[in-house]
Amino acid sequence: MDASTLKDIQTPLKQQYRDDPGSALVTLHADGELDGSGVACRVRTATALAEAGLHPATGGDGTQLCSGDMLLEALVACAGVTLRAVATSMGLDVSGTVRAEGDLDFRGTLGVDKEAPVGFREIRLSFALDTSATEDQVASLIKLTERYCVVLQTIKGNPSTSVTVA
Repeated sequence: MDASTLKDIQTPLKQQYRDDPGSALVTLHADGELDGSGVACRVRTATALAEAGLHPATGGDGTQLCSGDMLLEALVACAGVTLRAVATSMGLDVSGTVRAEGDLDFRGTLGVDKEAPVGFREIRLSFALDTSATEDQVASLIKLTERYCVVLQTIKGNPSTSVTVA
């Protein structure tokens, strides 16, 4: 997709959201199934049924997906798509890789140490880019990618959350 095509697709959406801000509010959802044996949850994706289970550091055997890995994968996917969209809008030819790493202390999630945090202590997102763009263009590309990456901004923003039981 080139910049003109992307602009043609996004321009009417942007105008619609300016004219009717409520139409920009979309509720995304994910569903999981707790049926079956073992300590697992089956999650429906757009194209498959993924089964998440315990990470080996918490007793899993490594044959199921780890939800922590899935969070990092979502970050990589969002950052990669966002970077490509921004690069397209800027008219930049960019390829390369995206990597997310996160540090966990499993003492927290296993209840071994009540002072140990449950969740990631630190998450690092990095890009290895192959481009003829200038240093200033790359800096702008990364700045805009950070600004518009939904998953990154969600992680950084600590959104309001709730838990309910039906």
